[in-house]
Amino acid sequence: MDPVDELIWDEAPRQTRAVAVIDAPALVDRALTLTDDVRVWCDDWRDARQVDPGLRSTPDDLAGVDLVLGRLPKALAALDEQASAVQGDPDVAYIGGGRVKHMNRSMNETLRRHFTEVSASLGRRKSRVLHARGAKGEPSAWPRIRQDSALGLVIAAHGATFGGTRVDRGTQLLLGHLEVEGRDVLDLGCGNGVIAAVLARSGHEVRARDVSWSAVAATRATAAANGLEVDVTWGDGLTGYPDASLDAIVTNPPFHQGFAKESEDTLAMFTDAARVLRPGGQLWCVFNSHLPWRRELEARLGRTVLVSQDPRFTVTVTTRG
Repeated sequence: MDPVDELIWDEAPRQTRAVAVIDAPALVDRALTLTDDVRVWCDDWRDARQVDPGLRSTPDDLAGVDLVLGRLPKALAALDEQASAVQGDPDVAYIGGGRVKHMNRSMNETLRRHFTEVSASLGRRKSRVLHARGAKGEPSAWPRIRQDSALGLVIAAHGATFGGTRVDRGTQLLLGHLEVEGRDVLDLGCGNGVIAAVLARSGHEVRARDVSWSAVAATRATAAANGLEVDVTWGDGLTGYPDASLDAIVTNPPFHQGFAKESEDTLAMFTDAARVLRPGGQLWCVFNSHLPWRRELEARLGRTVLVSQDPRFTVTVTTRG
């Protein structure tokens, strides 16, 4: 366990009936020493795959626990969804930990919307936990839904979904120039599902994947709200996709994992795309203009053409040789 996990565990009571462990796979074995009723919800597939599948849960499974042990998420909306998911028992105790440099008073205010008492522990090894008690029992407002009049789509989002129910500027730039050829298309890093929905509406056979549970659930909800068929999976990169199985991949890839900047998984995906795309298949990508990804795409996959660029974002299309 790292210092945050250790502090969460040291602050936790040792008498409990049912425990929810949120985004903290290293705490699962400790939680199992307290009770057999341990429910684990990890938004990131890379965390979830460390956990026994029989213990994995969704937010709908967490109501009724009397103890919550979790890592504080980056997004306040994600914290709001966590807090709303555990409102079943009025005496539930929430213990959420994080690095001090990533914590702020808005986290306390978010928890106060769902609990009557919120306090902070003393800091230790640059880490701190927030304690919350007295569940107010308000029903969950997740997922959230918004009608996007510009696209003519209903967009859904969970708390940790990138972009929420909005269409971020990079995706807007990509959609403004997207001309995908072929039938079998993958939206990789699908977020709220808006790219997948646009592709499905255009008549493509669309698959979608994201490493985030919140993104997968949001994409499914977006597709359903618009009456569209999208095959959505929760997973990491292109793992499990057969060789030469796709005509095109469209991606607005993340370069963060939690609070840390992380490009390794995206660069590995560029390399693996050469395996999964059929000869002549295309990878459409939008990324921050300061990143050297056009060069990486050229080296790892094939000829890369600049489609559009503004001061913040660049759109490219790469053809598999």
